[in-house]
Amino acid sequence: MHAMFTAMRVILLTLCLSSLAWADSNPLLGTWRLKSFVREVAGTGERYNQMGDHPDGYLTYSPDGRMLALFVSGEQPRPKAEPSAEERIALHKAMLAYGGTYDVSPAKVVHHIDIEWDGRRIGTDQVRFYTLSGDTLTIRTEPNKSPVDGREGIGVLIFERVHASQAQ
Repeated sequence: MHAMFTAMRVILLTLCLSSLAWADSNPLLGTWRLKSFVREVAGTGERYNQMGDHPDGYLTYSPDGRMLALFVSGEQPRPKAEPSAEERIALHKAMLAYGGTYDVSPAKVVHHIDIEWDGRRIGTDQVRFYTLSGDTLTIRTEPNKSPVDGREGIGVLIFERVHASQAQ
């Protein structure tokens, strides 16, 4: 019986240490606040602010291998009461949201989407290329059709790390 308890303790300790090692090797862990979302149109090189001049949102990577993204346009309507049908459409068009699991490697993260704001990308893998500079995370998408306006190109998103003292 004592040997079984000792074995269980060793197994638990090993699992805890391996989780900590994985967390330390994952530079994306935590919450990131969206600062800009620029779209580069394929073929023309045109650049425009995908979510307006002052987008807001968060991207979170958790140690359990799940991620969540919620982005809203800076021009998102702010209804004073229950939104009308037209306001609901405008609200829907002013946001992006999805979640799922993720795999991270140096300079690349793959989001495996299992929930999304409009359902078009559920079951897909969204490849993102990232660079880190201090508390700034820059993510570039693979070429794709924008979920907002359908134009072919890439997204360039810039985030700032949220520290515990900033979370309120």
